[in-house]
Amino acid sequence: MFKMVLRTLLVIAVVFILPGLLQLGVWAASDRPGSWRQADWSSAGILPAPKLNQASAYILVARTGGMKGALASHSWIVLKKPGVSRYDRYDVVGWGKPVRKNAYDPDGRWYSNAPVIHYELQGDKAARLLGKLETAITRYRWSDYGDYTIWPGPNSNTFVASIVQAVPGFDTVMPSTAVGRDFPEDGRWIKWTSTGALRATLAGYAGFVVGGEEGIELNFLGLVAGFNWSRGEIKIPAVGSVYL
Repeated sequence: MFKMVLRTLLVIAVVFILPGLLQLGVWAASDRPGSWRQADWSSAGILPAPKLNQASAYILVARTGGMKGALASHSWIVLKKPGVSRYDRYDVVGWGKPVRKNAYDPDGRWYSNAPVIHYELQGDKAARLLGKLETAITRYRWSDYGDYTIWPGPNSNTFVASIVQAVPGFDTVMPSTAVGRDFPEDGRWIKWTSTGALRATLAGYAGFVVGGEEGIELNFLGLVAGFNWSRGEIKIPAVGSVYL
């Protein structure tokens, strides 16, 4: 029994803790803003100019601020209705009322970290989902003062993951660095994801995902290790996805 516990602790240390520590070291050696006041929140210029008659829906992701940025990212949703010449951005933040609309540029940097477009829909498919997406956003369960919890959730990534789960057709696998995505927003510790995978979680502290587009994932304290051989993808804790 003692040997089994020792082996389990060794596996956890090698698979989860060691990559996290290495990533923390790299992050600490990088030039980062000292506070949110010193950070750059301006547009990164990665979204195309809005086309008046085209609908769009995006998920953007950027590393978060401070040392936690070594381990985790922040995600948000950007929508554009046909006939409108602007984007609308929806985030959840950790101060004040959690759900914010257009508090930042649609593709604004997050604590100086440039975002990437993680997922996008354009045209008729996006137009068909816009109403459902907006309804899901307004119905987000953790939207009152004091509802935000940085770890294990509900946080910004819990918000985006819950919208993905609530709107069929808006189907994507959230980044493995999106700590909080596995928090059981609806209270269910075992459920099927929108991509057809089985997800089990212990209140977001540990769990696993099997099947669908996720492949196999193990979650420990928000750090995710896994692989999906069909996509040549290896998920390294704190680092994210590496493709073969």
